[in-house]
Amino acid sequence: MRKETASRFEPFTNGGGQPNVVPDQASIWYFFRERTFADIRKLYEVGNDIAKAAALATGTTMTQQTLGYAAPNFGNKPLAEAAYANIKAVGMPRWSADDQAFAQAAQTLNDRKIEPLKSEVTELSTPENRKPSTGGGSDDIGDIMWAVPTITIRFPSNIPNMIGHNSTSAFAMATPIAHKGVEAGAKAVAMTVLDIVTTPQLVTDARTYFTDVQLKTDVYDPVLSDKDLPAIWLNERNMQIYRPMMEKYYYNPAKYPTYLDQLGVKYPTLTKPAG
Repeated sequence: MRKETASRFEPFTNGGGQPNVVPDQASIWYFFRERTFADIRKLYEVGNDIAKAAALATGTTMTQQTLGYAAPNFGNKPLAEAAYANIKAVGMPRWSADDQAFAQAAQTLNDRKIEPLKSEVTELSTPENRKPSTGGGSDDIGDIMWAVPTITIRFPSNIPNMIGHNSTSAFAMATPIAHKGVEAGAKAVAMTVLDIVTTPQLVTDARTYFTDVQLKTDVYDPVLSDKDLPAIWLNERNMQIYRPMMEKYYYNPAKYPTYLDQLGVKYPTLTKPAG
C-alpha cells in the first residue's frame, strides 16, 4: 500500500512516432518523492522492479538511467532562529495600495481566495509547529544540508493563494511586489551572514546541532552511483528551440528603468487585456 508521503510523476518521453504502429522503442521518465532516505530508496527499487517485470512480461529489454537526485531537507535550528530574528528586525515590505490592488486583481482573475499581501512576519516554521504535509520543496538544497549546517529562507515575493508550478504564480514577477520581497529577504540573509562571521558561539551551536541532532536522526544515503553523471543534456533540445525566442525578452537595464517598462506594461494592470 502506498504511503501518504510518497508520490510519483511520469511523463512518456517517447511513445512512438506514428499512430497504430507498435514502436520499436519507448521511454518513460519516473519522478519519485519521499521523506526519508530509506523510503526514497524503496521507491527507487520498486520503480526499477516494475520496469524489469514489464520487460519480462512483454518479452522486451529495458535499460535504466538515474537523471537526478535530491536528498531530504533537514534545516539547522540555531541558524534558523538567528535568521528569524533578522527577518523580524527587517520586517515585511511596505506594500502600496497599487500592490494590494494588483494582488487582489490577480486572485480574482484566477478564481483564487482573496487575501491581502501579508504585513506581519509569520511564525518560525519548525517540525513542532508545522502541520503534517505530503508536499515540500523539490530542489537539491537537501544534499548541502547533509554536508554542512544549512537553512532555507522564504521571501515574501509573491501573491498569496496562487497555484504552485503554474502560470498564476508568475503574475508577480518583475512587479514591485517581487522586488520588495527580494529586497527584504536579501537584507535578512545579509544580516544572518554577518551574525555567522561575527558570532563564534552561533557557529558552535550550529555545528553541535548538526552532529548531535541531525546526524543522529539519519545518514546521508543517496541512490546515485558512480555511473550516474549530471544530465546536463536533458533540456538541450528545448533550449535550442526556446533560447533564441527568449532573447528578445532579456532585460536591458541600460535602456529601461524597469522590466515592466521594457514590456510596455503599466502597473498595476487590474483587468485582463483584450485579445
